[in-house]
Amino acid sequence: MIAGIVPCYLKSHSQGEYVFDRGWADAYERAGGRYYPKLQASVPFTPATGPRLLIRDGVDREQIAAALASGLVALCGVTKASSVHVTFAREAESRSLAVHGFLQRTDQQFHWHNHGYGCFEDFLSSLNSRHRKAIRRERRDALADHGITIHALNGSDITEDAWDAFFAFYMETGSRKWGRPYLTRTFFSLIGESMARDVLLVMAKRQGRWIAGAINFIGSDTLFGRNWGAIEHHPFLHFEVCYYQAIDFAIQRGLKTVEAGAQGEHKIARGYLPQTTYSAHYIADPDLRRAISDYLKRERAYVAEAARELTDAAPFRKPVDEPS
Repeated sequence: MIAGIVPCYLKSHSQGEYVFDRGWADAYERAGGRYYPKLQASVPFTPATGPRLLIRDGVDREQIAAALASGLVALCGVTKASSVHVTFAREAESRSLAVHGFLQRTDQQFHWHNHGYGCFEDFLSSLNSRHRKAIRRERRDALADHGITIHALNGSDITEDAWDAFFAFYMETGSRKWGRPYLTRTFFSLIGESMARDVLLVMAKRQGRWIAGAINFIGSDTLFGRNWGAIEHHPFLHFEVCYYQAIDFAIQRGLKTVEAGAQGEHKIARGYLPQTTYSAHYIADPDLRRAISDYLKRERAYVAEAARELTDAAPFRKPVDEPS
């Protein structure tokens, strides 16, 4: 009987991971080391937290977790990998791996939480007056005088024409921000064929053509916001397509959370709060491990302090706020 398993990949690059270690790779290779291949335990292209140590119910979890950690270290040696990276793990898994020599790394994403809102206006009523008015203005200005319409596509509503347009948006944003987009046009058709009911494609149209869009994946209680792109740029359109439409959809579907991904402190003013994410890293070379360990101590302190400051800046009403 299999008691536990860790799916992982032997990789020759660091694309599609969202926990960035290219700086580690560059430093190690400048010093004469070979960072790739490396072992990666994650869901490809998906910065969503979930179980990484898959352990059967009814067994001693600590014992099996220890065996899986030892197995990952052994596999690192057998494959001559430089390292093992368990990313977007649950906090308990990350701490368990730390006991067995894995370095802990934290980062933050921005999540919106549904507190039983019946409609978007209910959500707005939970904000202080300044932010409430700002969001109403942004939603109005994103569409006013531009002839822009918003279309929330799901299931069979997502046509190949929409995928063609969205892929163009993805390539434009990816080429500008990352240098080399890694998802292919075929990828989008495949998810359209296999899981269209679990996809929300929010698209903006002007003068009969698609001009911007954002892709989201629908989970059991969470909407996962992912890529965005545009071929025309209008004030506040990004906020409407990526954030406000996602909130609208989550409220309509009764979803508990919208995960808007990492980066972008501007999300705080739109009701998305910082959420700590966890990863664990085994580095085979002791000198590289020592250098990365020192760096991660400073990084964790920075992430924790940033989260405190951003949470304090949240736009939600305090008891003394007056309604408007």
